[in-house]
Amino acid sequence: SKATVSVLNCSVERNTTRDTPMALRANLSKKRKFVADGVFNCELNEFLRRELAEDGFSGLEVRVTPQRTEIIIKATRSNDVLGKQGRRIRELTSVVQKRFGFPEGGVELFAERVANRGLSAIAQAESLRYKLVQGLPVRRACYGVIKFVMESNAKGVELIVAGKIRGQRAKAMKFKDGYMKCSGDVPWDFVSSCTRHVYMRQGVLGLKVKIMLEHDPSGQRGPTKQQPDIVTIVEPKDN
Repeated sequence: SKATVSVLNCSVERNTTRDTPMALRANLSKKRKFVADGVFNCELNEFLRRELAEDGFSGLEVRVTPQRTEIIIKATRSNDVLGKQGRRIRELTSVVQKRFGFPEGGVELFAERVANRGLSAIAQAESLRYKLVQGLPVRRACYGVIKFVMESNAKGVELIVAGKIRGQRAKAMKFKDGYMKCSGDVPWDFVSSCTRHVYMRQGVLGLKVKIMLEHDPSGQRGPTKQQPDIVTIVEPKDN
């Protein structure tokens, strides 16, 4: 199948840590285990990003339980990830199981729909990439993404497109709207960022999308904690 071809051509050179079956990784040292987990997450993320790009792939979450490993795929079109009668998700499960040496029934894939794709930098970067591949002008494509993100109640957004945009001379174009924090500890929690590459006829374009999220006590649309520069004045109590 298409999924099998993609994952088998992922890499040629492999080291022993990378090819260790997942069932035997419990015996590795702490250092080797962290490296093996990082390589596993990186390769799995890259494979699913290429395979599910058209389905709005927006990241994944790996949960390790004593019985099995659960991989939750986040996508804007979760029904397309599942496929007809769950056929596609079973194919992906089989490919991941064979590639990483999981035992039978040791890994299971789930698809979760992204509640608000306007606040997902990965989804918007893929959307911008497809617009540019289809031949839409850069300025028009970027302003369309910015409008959609700001209508989704984001606090701010910034897009950077770099490369041979027009002519032979490479340059970078920056589009921004709203409020954006770029330094300190705030971007780790409040800024969703993503980088993608577009292979155009004239060369490669680099895309960078940054979305500043609002504070949300429920945790659905943004972080639950407040920014450190927010000062709340409490009214004095009447004695």
